[in-house]
Amino acid sequence: MSEVTPPAGAAPEVVFRDGLAAGELRFQRCGKCAAAVFQPRVLCPACGSDDLGWERSSGRGTVYSTTAVRGREGMHNVSLVDLDEGFRMMSRVDDVDADQVVIGTRVGFATVEQDGTPVAVFRAGGRHVQQSAAARDGRPGAGVPQDKEQS
Repeated sequence: MSEVTPPAGAAPEVVFRDGLAAGELRFQRCGKCAAAVFQPRVLCPACGSDDLGWERSSGRGTVYSTTAVRGREGMHNVSLVDLDEGFRMMSRVDDVDADQVVIGTRVGFATVEQDGTPVAVFRAGGRHVQQSAAARDGRPGAGVPQDKEQS
């Protein structure tokens, strides 16, 4: 976990999305009450302070809740993941069949392209997975993410 210094006046959602584009999971921490804050916002939901700083998450967490959603295009999961830094986010676990995701599974953050935009997903095993720069840039033959174990 390390601090992030965003451009002055950058909207919280822009700072978060820029992090995804860089293969990082960013969240805010309140300077007044130390609460971890996610979704990005301008005021701390715990104490109302506007003293929110940015940090990089380790990307490691635990599946808190999950459900398999069935539709015409097939099945996918929607999971709530408790990150080790103290915040919860909704995403999906994308390397396990949708109906096989288990509550309590250790997962790691990864970014994947969806409709030309990087999105946050998780993969089983608690490893942070970062896509290669070539894959993020959409270069031919570079679409396979590279696993990078974060200590």
